[in-house]
Amino acid sequence: MNFDMILAANRRLAGKRRRTQILNSPFLDEIAGRRVFIKPECLQHTGSFKFRGAYNAVAALPETLRNRGVLAISSGNHGQGVAYAAKLFGIKSVVVMPSDAPNLKVENTRAFGAKVVLYDRATESREEIGAALAAKHDLTLIKPFDEPLVIAGQGTIGLEIAEQAALRKIDEADVLIPCGGGGLTSGVALALEAKAPNFRVRPVEPENFDDVTRSLQSGEILRNEASAGSICDAIITPQPGDLTFPILQRLSGDGIVVSEADCLCAMATAFTRLKIVIEPGGAAALAAALYHGDALDGDAVFVVASGGNVDAETFQQALLDWG
Repeated sequence: MNFDMILAANRRLAGKRRRTQILNSPFLDEIAGRRVFIKPECLQHTGSFKFRGAYNAVAALPETLRNRGVLAISSGNHGQGVAYAAKLFGIKSVVVMPSDAPNLKVENTRAFGAKVVLYDRATESREEIGAALAAKHDLTLIKPFDEPLVIAGQGTIGLEIAEQAALRKIDEADVLIPCGGGGLTSGVALALEAKAPNFRVRPVEPENFDDVTRSLQSGEILRNEASAGSICDAIITPQPGDLTFPILQRLSGDGIVVSEADCLCAMATAFTRLKIVIEPGGAAALAAALYHGDALDGDAVFVVASGGNVDAETFQQALLDWG
C-alpha cells in the first residue's frame, strides 16, 4: 500500500466520483471554538465515501474476473458502493448485510441491482457466509476496508482535502474521520503524508466500539467485546484491519471517542446550520469537533462527514431530541 496507488485510484475515479466541496458555518465555529471545515461525503454517490474505494477496486479487476461478478460484506454503505460500481460495469453483485442494518441501506443496495443476503450479527459469521457465496457463484470479494485498492480509493479524499486546504492557506490541522476498520482513515493519512504533511488524521469512534482508539494506545490490535448495539452502524467493526492498523500506528494521532447523544446532536446541528443529512456514524467526527475540542490543537479542523444513509426514524429522533 503506497501513495502511487492513491494517485492511480484518483485517475480511475476521474469523472466518476463527486468532488465534494468544503462547507463551513460561523455557528459551528462558535460551538467548536475554532474554524471547522466539513468534507460532506454524505453527498457522494450512494450517500457515502464508500463509493470511491468500491469503484476503484472493481475497476482495477481484470476484465475476465470482473465480468463474473463481485461480492461485498457490509453494514450498508460499502455494499451500496460495490452494488453501484457493479451496476456501472454491468456485472452482477451480491451483498451480505446484517439483519439489523437500517432499512434504507438494505433497500438502496437492492435498488442498485445487488442480491442482498441478510445474516444475524450475534449468531452468524459474515465471513463464512461470504466465503460460501463467493465459492458457489464464482464471485470476487471486495473487502470493506482491509484491501489496498479500497484504501487507495478512500485516499482520494485526502488528496482533495490537501488541495482545498491549500486554497484556504491552511497548512496545519487535525483531520477528524469516523473510523470503523480504518480504510478511510488510513487512506486519507497516506494521502496527507505526501500532500499535506502538517495535517494529522484523528480516528473518531462511538463509545463501546473504540477498538482503534484502544489499539493505538496499547500498540496491538484489540477487539470490541460487542458486535452490535449502536446506532453508529456504519463504523461498527470487530477490530482494526491488519493492513490499516500499521498505517494508523505510523501516521494518525490519538483516537477520540464520542457518545451516541453527541452524534445525534451533531446530526441535528449539521441539518440546521449546513442543510445536510448525516447518519449517526457519519456524524461522529463532527461530534468530536463540536463537543470534544479539548482533544484538539490549532485554530482549524477538517471533518469528514462520511455518510448520510439514515432511516427516517433515527433522523427524526435527532431533530426532535437535539435540534
